[in-house]
Amino acid sequence: MDNGEAYITGSCVIRNNRVYKDGVLLWEAPQAPELTDFLRAGYDQFSGQYPKFHKMDPLSKLGWLAAEVLLKDAPLSSYPPESVGLILANKSASLDTDLRYFDTVKDIASPALFVYTLANIVMGEISIRHGFKGENAFFTTDAFDPAFMARYIGQLFLENAVSACLCGWVEVMGPRYEVMLYKVEATGGGLSFNADNLQKAVSI
Repeated sequence: MDNGEAYITGSCVIRNNRVYKDGVLLWEAPQAPELTDFLRAGYDQFSGQYPKFHKMDPLSKLGWLAAEVLLKDAPLSSYPPESVGLILANKSASLDTDLRYFDTVKDIASPALFVYTLANIVMGEISIRHGFKGENAFFTTDAFDPAFMARYIGQLFLENAVSACLCGWVEVMGPRYEVMLYKVEATGGGLSFNADNLQKAVSI
């Protein structure tokens, strides 16, 4: 079902060592590095001015980097912070970090890792960076579900709970990772915000 009250005004996809914005390849790692090395290289490429990035877990780094790419030239700062929502989902929650934290418990538990043993911490890192204070939720599903995302966020727009929203999928489990992040706004044109267009935006 189309939602004429909201539009997809931007997208960022990061997978297979490549970063895409609005369907266009922006950057590709010169080789196939480990995830931590890829994220550091991406940070250097697109930001490089946020020291707290280096303390984050891989899930938070991945979501944070996608938001940085998506909002760098077109931020949502013109909206009141309370009207900007953030809705994310993934399959593994924070299990990647949970397992690494569990390994430290055998010796001395790492408080730095424990901070990230909740999947929604990635939302906190993005919100701090960009000043979002609106509706937020983090869901776990077996796969990216455009229909669910469209229904849930479409309702937020219909109820005027948000005027803009960052939403999508951010998954990290071991060496496997993928993020598909969308910027959705009540005005500005672009693709109508619906399940079909969500799917098209990530079919790269």
